[in-house]
Amino acid sequence: MIRKAMICALAATVLTISSAAFAQQSPYGSAAEAKAMLEEVVVAVKADKAKALSMFNKGEGGFKDRDLQPFCFDVSDGKIVSSTHPSLLGTDVRTLKDKTDKAFGQELYNAATDGKITEVSYMFPRPGEDVPVQKVSFVTGVSDIGCGVGYFK
Repeated sequence: MIRKAMICALAATVLTISSAAFAQQSPYGSAAEAKAMLEEVVVAVKADKAKALSMFNKGEGGFKDRDLQPFCFDVSDGKIVSSTHPSLLGTDVRTLKDKTDKAFGQELYNAATDGKITEVSYMFPRPGEDVPVQKVSFVTGVSDIGCGVGYFK
């Protein structure tokens, strides 16, 4: 009888600890989460571009999740129209290079094709940090803008 009670108590403890471990979210977004956010970005832009860009810039409406956040640029002139890095707003995306001198901005710009999602890899600092790490952005075109969401490896 005591043995049975001990087994039940141990099982309950294991389940409680396991549930807590599974409930904890990673501090960083995954590739699947970045791609899912990009799909939400496309829907939002198609519904109301001005409202969507405002939400992206402010990180509202679920468009800022840990280190996942959208960015968009105008395909006519390359100017960044949405970014949670305010210093990048108005910058020509095509001019961006990473610390290894890779011209990833031109790759982002070239990847802005309606109905197609392309991956672009480059070095970029996580939000709130200064040291660049490997980042992969999923990029697509939505009418007259290109949008992307990246995750860090």
